[in-house]
Amino acid sequence: MTDDSAEMMLPEGGGVTSCGFVALIGAPNAGKSTLLNQLVGSKIAIVTHKVQTTRARIRAIALEGAAQIIFVDTPGIFLPKRKLDEEMVHAAWAGAADADVTVLLIGARDGLNDDNVRIIEGLEATGAKAILAINKIDLVPHENLLQLAADLNARYPFTDTYMISALKGHGVADLRTALANRMPKGPWLYPEDQIADVPMRVLASEITREKLYLRLHDELPYASTVETEKWTEKKDGSVRIEQVIYVERDSQKKIVLGKNGQTIKKIGQAAREEITETIGQTAHLFLFVKVREKWADDPERLRMMGLEPR
Repeated sequence: MTDDSAEMMLPEGGGVTSCGFVALIGAPNAGKSTLLNQLVGSKIAIVTHKVQTTRARIRAIALEGAAQIIFVDTPGIFLPKRKLDEEMVHAAWAGAADADVTVLLIGARDGLNDDNVRIIEGLEATGAKAILAINKIDLVPHENLLQLAADLNARYPFTDTYMISALKGHGVADLRTALANRMPKGPWLYPEDQIADVPMRVLASEITREKLYLRLHDELPYASTVETEKWTEKKDGSVRIEQVIYVERDSQKKIVLGKNGQTIKKIGQAAREEITETIGQTAHLFLFVKVREKWADDPERLRMMGLEPR
């Protein structure tokens, strides 16, 4: 569902409500997508072991008491090297600028590395109030966590600090409650049962992209994307989906296809099963692989991912 369909909503029974936006920012692989899924209680964003898998801003919606929290899962903030990178970083900062609350997520093992120092410098430039969430706390000794929290708060005046494990859910409920308490008073913007504001075509593309990354691991670089070209509702209630996987070289196309087309067949099967479960109707998925050099610098491709080239 897109923004155009959003209406002012009130929970059943009425009462005083609050509603606002929370931007999750952080370096690549800090765990933002995993945290987003935990906060909402459902899978919204793709999660892989590869960094920089989130490209566009995805809105997810959670309810906490009378508060509706609209989370903006932003791309990881890193030093850009190409047009796609620049637009991803711009989208991340734009998401933070538009939010009522900003949460900086930092991996416990990462600490004050170059990426995180760069992000904190960005916060300093804007003077934005931010909550610090230290993630993956199960990977670091307790005394190290306390020192890291002290170092980070000495570097920037965070309003609050939370220790969490997004993967295991530790501390996530407390963070969600704190965010709910910071939402401004006002009516809900989405229906009570809506958990995401993203077109189904985009969500289906993201699901296939996740399966692509999970299947190929390090064999395929980031020079790939997935676009849903056709979405046809059938009379029997099923949907026919045609997607194109764009790569930059013929050698990458061969990797995606695999021997006798076995790799793309398995990617398609995994994606089809999850898309069917997600949309609640049978999906017939057809995947095609096309070579398009420097697609990451193509404004039209960037717009298809929800980014707005400047």
